[in-house]
Amino acid sequence: EVQLVESGGGLVQPGGSLRLSCAASGFSLSINVMTWVRQAPGKGLEWVSTLNGARGTTYYADSVKGRFTISRDNAKNTLYLQMNSLKPEDTAVYYCATQRVWPGYWTPDSLGYRGQGTQVTVSS
Repeated sequence: EVQLVESGGGLVQPGGSLRLSCAASGFSLSINVMTWVRQAPGKGLEWVSTLNGARGTTYYADSVKGRFTISRDNAKNTLYLQMNSLKPEDTAVYYCATQRVWPGYWTPDSLGYRGQGTQVTVSS
């Protein structure tokens, strides 16, 4: 059974940092394409970042490029999202998810399994 469990969210001041974790079970991160998406209150899902596990290639939304870093620990089968220089507009529930398909770009219907999410609130 595939399971994704996110953790690491919380309340942080603007300019601060958080590291989100996504513990995976039932499959191997190392050969799969994994994605972080987020959903702000009253808004739809927004793509944040993708890691192609087999190739080690990373992709970022323009809104987070240079501030967020996606990575994985194959031994722990865990995906991470290091978030620096956080802004109030980064406030959202963050989800990790598998990609059913990955043509090199994200589409809302490309996600497979998704975790329960972790809340990130950026506020002073």
